Amino acid sequence: MANLTLAIDDDLLRAARIKAVQEGTSVNEICREAIARYAQPAQRDGEDFLKQLRELAARIPKGQATQPVWPGREALYEEAMAERMPTLWASFGPVAVRDKGGSAR
Repeated sequence: MANLTLAIDDDLLRAARIKAVQEGTSVNEICREAIARYAQPAQRDGEDFLKQLRELAARIPKGQATQPVWPGREALYEEAMAERMPTLWASFGPVAVRDKGGSAR
């Protein structure tokens, strides 16, 4: 395997090292993967995209993937209101979600 020497800003390298440690990898590995992606010919049919997507999915810590990404507008609104005006919001009691016709669900 060949060695490569790069000139890089100290702060940029420091930030890259911190992020790499947080992701459980190294700056060396990140550079190697980036160069490999850059050098390989583009694949048709989206095979490369699917491979990258699977690699990213494998990085998600177990348990996080089962949590909903978007809890819904109503849940976010209720959370924000409870945080900003807890006394007032608590006085409303449970909030019924209304459908488009105005009926409570």
